[in-house]
Amino acid sequence: MEPQSENNKKSRFIQWLKSRLLIRPAVDRDPRLSSNKTKIGILSILMMQASMPGLSSTIYFPGLPTITSELNAPNIATILTAALFVLFMGIAPVFWGSLSDYYQTRRFLLIIAMVIFTAASLGCALISNIWSLIVFRCIQSVGSSAAMAVGGGCLADLYNVENRGGPTSNLFLSMFIGPLIGPIIGGFLTISNLTWRSTFLFCVAFGSFVLIITFLFMPETYRDNKKFDIDTTLPTTLPLSPVISATTVLEEHKNSEIFDKNDSAHFKNNKKCNQQHQQQEKIKKKTFNPIRPLLMLRYPHVLLPSLVGGIVFGSFFALEAVLPILYEEIYGFTPWELGLCYLGGGVGSIVGAVFQGCVSDKLLLRAREKRDGKHKIEDRIGINLWPCCLIFIPAGLLMFGWSAEYKLSYWIGIVAFGIQTFGMNQVLPETNAYLLDATPGEGASVLAAATLVRMTFACVLTLCASPLLQLLGPGFLFVIFAALSWIAAGLMLINKIYGRNMRRRVGFEQDEEMD
Repeated sequence: MEPQSENNKKSRFIQWLKSRLLIRPAVDRDPRLSSNKTKIGILSILMMQASMPGLSSTIYFPGLPTITSELNAPNIATILTAALFVLFMGIAPVFWGSLSDYYQTRRFLLIIAMVIFTAASLGCALISNIWSLIVFRCIQSVGSSAAMAVGGGCLADLYNVENRGGPTSNLFLSMFIGPLIGPIIGGFLTISNLTWRSTFLFCVAFGSFVLIITFLFMPETYRDNKKFDIDTTLPTTLPLSPVISATTVLEEHKNSEIFDKNDSAHFKNNKKCNQQHQQQEKIKKKTFNPIRPLLMLRYPHVLLPSLVGGIVFGSFFALEAVLPILYEEIYGFTPWELGLCYLGGGVGSIVGAVFQGCVSDKLLLRAREKRDGKHKIEDRIGINLWPCCLIFIPAGLLMFGWSAEYKLSYWIGIVAFGIQTFGMNQVLPETNAYLLDATPGEGASVLAAATLVRMTFACVLTLCASPLLQLLGPGFLFVIFAALSWIAAGLMLINKIYGRNMRRRVGFEQDEEMD
């Protein structure tokens, strides 16, 4: 009995291991019917993966002077280690999202991404010249950015529209808490014996841990909407009565045998057309287009919220890049003190994300109640977003810029950073939740497109920040960024008013009743 029991255990383990290695495991149960415990576990894994890009993009910042001197690197090369990382953070999700939607898989891509990230982080820790570091940083960015697109698709799989706001907020909190705690962790790691290399070894350890957790506990979540969505169309014919007479049945059968030949031919032609249509659909489905996510930007209701997210995040990233330059020059801060200056932004991110998670879905349901229960996707752009774009974000940017301009207390700039991130962590989750709601079945692709826009803005505004800082000073530099946030509010207003019509023109109107 004992050998047989051991054999059964080995057999079950082998079957379990094989199921873990499948690229596309079968999803027989609607992911949205999963237990809250399962959803929380999946969301936790996604949050850990989503924190990778921001964490790894900034964790080595306190060690940049040491890298430059130890590797005899020119300044432009050191800048490229950061600029190209951000650029690939925008490009890579386009391919991750396209692969996810085409192959209809989430879990396998997240595992592959963690393998790439961990291996590239090890390469960064072992390099001996700056150009090798640039190459490995680009590869590291590719591996870290999968969750930015695939994670959004997982949320669309697990949650319906009414319950998606809170999880989206949590996912975005992890995305933006990474660049805020990265310099803090890196500041303390840099003073160790391994200096800047210890920051990349930390990424190796963190990536390995997330890889193991994802492999062991992450289920496949891809949801086939055609398979699990219930057809709510009411029947147009009555069911067959159980007391129909035999005569009626015989008459119906007799009539069915005297179809006209033309009707029969017409039936065959229709059947043939249907078969051809199905074949065309299969061929269309097999067509892989890696730039398909980019094509989503041709839709105005996708482009506008993507631009809003790009402006808001780009301003944040530019402030984050300028902060160590200003505070080292004005206040003479050391690397670990510079890392602690990011705590204000971290607190603002947490408070903003928690607040957004509490009010997002409630505001959506409240707007629906005012419309007698009718659903409108533009309700996702809630009333809490307008103070963020018009007041909190520009106020934080202006306070930071002018406090540095007049060399006021550094606490003003730290608090101002928190005010800016408080507004940002409400705008970005809501715009992404809107994109998921407005493009059903395209979750990974549309978020990949939005991520590309966001990272492009971050790259451009960060590269422009340094020369503009020298030309205009910090005060007027952040006046420009504040003006961009007001422009973002205008774009969001256009999307709020005309979004439904824009979606109808391109065929995304199945979510609500026609007027």
